[in-house]
Amino acid sequence: MVRIDGNAVAAKVMEETRIRIAALAQRGITPGLAVVLVGDDPASRAYVRSKDRKAAELGLHSVKKELKADTTQADLLAVVAELNADPSIHGILVQSPPPPQIDEAEIVKAIDPRKDVDGFHPVNVAKLAMEDPTGFVPCTPLGCIRLLIEAGIETAGRKAVVVGRSMIVGKPMALLLMKRGPGGDATVTVAHSRTRDLASVTREADIVIAAIGRPHFLGADHIREGAVVIDVGINRIEDPSHPKGYRLVGDVDYDAVAEKCEAITPVPGGVGPMTIAMLMSNCVTAAERFAG
Repeated sequence: MVRIDGNAVAAKVMEETRIRIAALAQRGITPGLAVVLVGDDPASRAYVRSKDRKAAELGLHSVKKELKADTTQADLLAVVAELNADPSIHGILVQSPPPPQIDEAEIVKAIDPRKDVDGFHPVNVAKLAMEDPTGFVPCTPLGCIRLLIEAGIETAGRKAVVVGRSMIVGKPMALLLMKRGPGGDATVTVAHSRTRDLASVTREADIVIAAIGRPHFLGADHIREGAVVIDVGINRIEDPSHPKGYRLVGDVDYDAVAEKCEAITPVPGGVGPMTIAMLMSNCVTAAERFAG
C-alpha cells in the first residue's frame, strides 16, 4: 500500500510556482490575489488566514478583505467590481459559505472569469466541460489529479467512481477524469447520497474519489482489493483523548480500508495541502495570461 503524501506533492507544486513567480518578477509583474471573507465563521477565517500566509510566503501581492456578517449583496458586489477593475489583482475568490443573505451564485457570476482562480464561474465550468485549456479548474479536483499523476497511478481505461456531485469537487472531478490526456481517459461513474447499493457501485472501481462530506462514510465493504482511494473529505469529530478535543478524519475509514488499497491519501496530509497549492498556481497562471 502506497500512502500518497499530499504535503510533499504540494511542496513540489509550490516550488514550481516560485519559479514562475520569479520569471514574472523579471518582467516587473507581481501576481495579485484577493480573498474576500464575509462574516466570522471560524473555519472560513482559518482557511483565509492560511491562503493569505501562503501567498505572502510565495511573494504574491495579497489582499484580504474582511467584511461584516451583515454585509449586503449590493455591498459585496461593489467589492467584487472594485477588484475586477484593479490591475494589481489577478485572482479573486470569495470565501464560501457566505451568510444567508448573500446569493453566492450571483457573486460567482460577478467575478471576472479571467480572475476566477477558484474555477466556479459558468464560463470556466463550460471551458472545463469543453476541454478548453484557457479556463480555470477548481483547485481541489485539480489537486486530486496532480496527486494521481505524481503517484504514478494510471487512469486511462480504468473505472473511476466519484462519490459526491457538488460543483466544487464532484462534477469537475468527473470531468477531469474523463478528459483526454494525463490523469484522464477514465471511465467515470458519479455516485451520491441517492445512489442505491452504493457499496456495489464503489466496489467496481479501480479508483474511488470520496467527496461526500460525511466522516468515515466509506468502509471496507465499499472498496475492492487493489483500489486507489483519494479522500477529499475533511470532517471534524469529537475526540476527548486529543489535545484539541477533536480530530480531523476523511470520508473514508482509513484504518479499515488502507491495507486493501494500491494507494490511498491520508486525512489530514492528503488532498488538503493540494487545494491551496493549486490555488496559488492558478493565481500565477492568471497573472501570466494578463501579462501575455
